[in-house]
Amino acid sequence: MISPYFQDHMEGNVCFGCGSKNDDGLHIKSYWEDDKAICIWNAEEKYHGWANLLSGGILSTIIDCHCMGTAMADAYKSENRALDSAPFYRYATGILNVKFLKPTPINTPIKLIATITERKGRKITMHCEAWSDQVKTAEAEVIAIQVFSSADNAKENPFID
Repeated sequence: MISPYFQDHMEGNVCFGCGSKNDDGLHIKSYWEDDKAICIWNAEEKYHGWANLLSGGILSTIIDCHCMGTAMADAYKSENRALDSAPFYRYATGILNVKFLKPTPINTPIKLIATITERKGRKITMHCEAWSDQVKTAEAEVIAIQVFSSADNAKENPFID
């Protein structure tokens, strides 16, 4: 069975937020639930901003990584193909605009919900919300730009040594 988690289909990913190849990373996992991309992540005490509250930088990181994975998965979905099929795409952040609404507690799971608001060429725009229990703690507008396709010439690929 093919893993439903977007990040499981990013071979060699060493990203701090979503990379399975980063032992010290956050290891977020995103998946589709209808037309929304969902990520549920549990923080650890080392990610405090203030006591018992999540660092805003860590929250921004998980939003960013969740949305880059969502952009990749959406591109595959729009082409009616599986996450493990070629060509493989990777996205990078064009814009990450986070609005912090309330403090995010560190002792409850954080749920991210991303929706695609626009597709235009290599650019995908998303709206993402962060929730702790029933409280929305942040929202973001995110633009992802496709920076890699395995169908392109390897000399133009910044991910191949």
